[in-house]
Amino acid sequence: MIGSLMVDHYRTAKQSLERARARTLLTISGVAIGVASITTILALSGGISSIVAQQVEEIGPNLAVVRPMDTATSLASLNNPVSQNAYTTSPLTETDLAAVRKLPSTEAAAPLMTISASIRAGDERPNKSTLVATSPDLASINQLKLRDGQFIDSVTLENTAVIGAQLSVDLFGTEQTIGRTFLIRGQTFTVIGVLKRLNQPINFNSIDYDYAAIIGFNSGKLFNDGVAQIQQINVLAKEGTNMNAYKKELTAELAARHDDQEDISVLVGEDISRSSNQFFDLISLAFSSIAGIALFVGGIGIMNIMLVGISERTREIGLRKAVGASNGTIMMQFIIESLIISVLGGLMGYILGYFMAFIISMFIPYDPLLSWQIAAVAAVLSIGVGMLFGLYPAWRAARKDPIESLRRYH
Repeated sequence: MIGSLMVDHYRTAKQSLERARARTLLTISGVAIGVASITTILALSGGISSIVAQQVEEIGPNLAVVRPMDTATSLASLNNPVSQNAYTTSPLTETDLAAVRKLPSTEAAAPLMTISASIRAGDERPNKSTLVATSPDLASINQLKLRDGQFIDSVTLENTAVIGAQLSVDLFGTEQTIGRTFLIRGQTFTVIGVLKRLNQPINFNSIDYDYAAIIGFNSGKLFNDGVAQIQQINVLAKEGTNMNAYKKELTAELAARHDDQEDISVLVGEDISRSSNQFFDLISLAFSSIAGIALFVGGIGIMNIMLVGISERTREIGLRKAVGASNGTIMMQFIIESLIISVLGGLMGYILGYFMAFIISMFIPYDPLLSWQIAAVAAVLSIGVGMLFGLYPAWRAARKDPIESLRRYH
């Protein structure tokens, strides 16, 4: 009984929408634009998150990252484009690094110290480059692969460097640059290694290694008046280490050295990628909120077409109520019409959203994320809009007096 009634409602709704085909298509398009915008944003932001998570997974479960505590974790932080840590000295010190290395479960630890300095070779001065001072352990911890040469080690001279593949091209016009020299603040460095091209501008280190020049830690301190300004410590625990217990051990050791001040965070497992993606998640949330306005406008369009349709079908409503149709039956008929519009708009928007995301991905270094969660969000949004904005028109239709309705002729 209920099934046949729903089929009848569907047929009636379909016939009604087909009678106003142009108006229906415009309303569907309004919903589709809103759903498409949100789908595109979620797919692209999800792509960023999956990249960092995949990088951490490839390194293995024994990775830990030590960073200064970042307090900018709310939407309010987007008001300031510069991180709150930009004007402060990192609390991480060489003694912290030494303490991390001495822990029994530590296999290796590498500091990351980024230095503000221009890199030049002859007349070539690339606009995009990053100078990183670190230790030889970084290659094994981050699984950095070399195209040519060797990585920095304990026997290489202080004026040697390993450079990224793209920086090599930008400086010298080729990736085969072993033995070439370049200048950093007037000091000459010799290239002893060139990294394999990674194409990973987004990673948990916040360093694009394709454009990086990597020098020894002691060499880096010389550019900072002999002071180590460590932004991050990458740590590799020994095989079989319980990472949760190791995290507590690391946190306790560093807290004891910092008078129990909460100025350092230790991240393991999924927390590494989650922390790296916080800024992108905030941006995604902000843009999704803006895209939600388009979906709201689409919902207003549904309400408008439903109210117009009810006005045009007043006599039909009166006839249905005169032959015994209840208020609930009338409401259900018009809610189904609203749902048909919103679901079709949601389906079109979901397809269009991924089409737009893949088009955009041709100009950025990562692919959009394909996941059932995004499909579920699109479905919930489209159904929710249909129900929310179709409810009032359906209620208006159900409240019509059958006698007054039958007096209306068109």
